[in-house]
Amino acid sequence: MLCPVCRHDNFEGEDFCANCGADLRSSDIPQPPDDFEGSLLGEHLDALGVGSPALIEATAPVSEAIRRMRDEGVDCLLVMSGGRLVGIFTERDAVLKLAGRAIEAFDVRDVMTEDPVVLRHDDTLAIAINKMAVGGFRHVPIVDGDRPIGVVAARDVFRHILQVIG
Repeated sequence: MLCPVCRHDNFEGEDFCANCGADLRSSDIPQPPDDFEGSLLGEHLDALGVGSPALIEATAPVSEAIRRMRDEGVDCLLVMSGGRLVGIFTERDAVLKLAGRAIEAFDVRDVMTEDPVVLRHDDTLAIAINKMAVGGFRHVPIVDGDRPIGVVAARDVFRHILQVIG
């Protein structure tokens, strides 16, 4: 453990610095984020200003989903069934699951990613980044209860960070 006073490398668990005698007992206790990075990553997803999500029914043909994604300029559609979010259909799903296959034979439910990981609107940017990194996702739905209210894309997060840091 580095001493915060003299930067001497002490053994983990030492109470006092062997070099300068500084008290190390509280130096490994997590502190609330008060620096620039901490406050930025602690911002709620509301700060991203994401719009309403593009929705599609699970029973819709894949050809309709792909056409809508192209026409609306979106990278994903949230898949609904019975008024509930049941999946997400992304460009990656289309490429990996449909390449070389006749898309006319498939409905969205056949190739969607089921039961997607979700975020809440009051989750922080840090939570969004963590879920995206751990799961390897580029898009994560934002929900209010069971109702989808948006989609966070990795590019939205990074664009926001770049705007803030200049």
